[in-house]
Amino acid sequence: MDILVQALVLGIVQGLTEFLPVSSSGHLILVPALLGWKDPFIDSLTFSVMLHMGTLVALLVYFWRDWLRLVPAGLAAIRDRSLGADPDRRLAWLVVTTMIPAVIVGVLLNDFIERNVRLPGLVALLLVVGAAILWLADRVGRQDRRIADLSFPAALGIGAAQALALFPGISRSGISISAGRLLGLSRPDAARFSFLMATPIIAGAGAWEGLKLVRGGSPVPVAFGPLAVGMVAALLSGLLAIHFLLGWLASHRLDVFVAYRLLLAAVVVVWFLAP
Repeated sequence: MDILVQALVLGIVQGLTEFLPVSSSGHLILVPALLGWKDPFIDSLTFSVMLHMGTLVALLVYFWRDWLRLVPAGLAAIRDRSLGADPDRRLAWLVVTTMIPAVIVGVLLNDFIERNVRLPGLVALLLVVGAAILWLADRVGRQDRRIADLSFPAALGIGAAQALALFPGISRSGISISAGRLLGLSRPDAARFSFLMATPIIAGAGAWEGLKLVRGGSPVPVAFGPLAVGMVAALLSGLLAIHFLLGWLASHRLDVFVAYRLLLAAVVVVWFLAP
């Protein structure tokens, strides 16, 4: 299949699955495997990094008003050495708190996971595990709290859950929304906090992987056409996914995503067992 079509499809897949609780890393492993795509550039770190930059831009575009408040508020808290009574200062540092576990786990385990855990069979298993967590988290606890009610230990706990998303099939948005629900957040607030805390993590991961490219160079020639197509597709589909999920969770459970994860896992198992 033409490389531009592959780039377009994977860009759309990345944008949708980065924000819907179904695992973007799992889909980026499964889709090429199921369709038999083996283009060296499409499989390269360069292409993966730029797809993630597309979803980062989607977050910044969608939540630009929030970040215009949060960044100055966070810096003002440092300057004054106080959060005061400003909710934006508090939220900014709640987001920073969520980063701590992900940074530690990412630095220690990212390369190991990249080498040893990117297997379709394991992705299928983790899709099921993530579905069970999502289903349970949506049904237990108080689940009517707002982001402003979160404590810093609770934010650290959500950050620790987010770190598990390094394992393909878990889903960054899925596990962080689940953690927020288990800690009492309403569905829309759990999703919104998940998106805010994902922004610096995606930016940091992209910078980390980009540094690897700068140091080692791209192992394959860069195809700028497919690169641009994939990045723009990830950006636009990411915006749609964010808007859809926030609207959906205002009045619906997460069951549709639980069902989808289980169905996809079943497809992968059948594919493996097929002669």
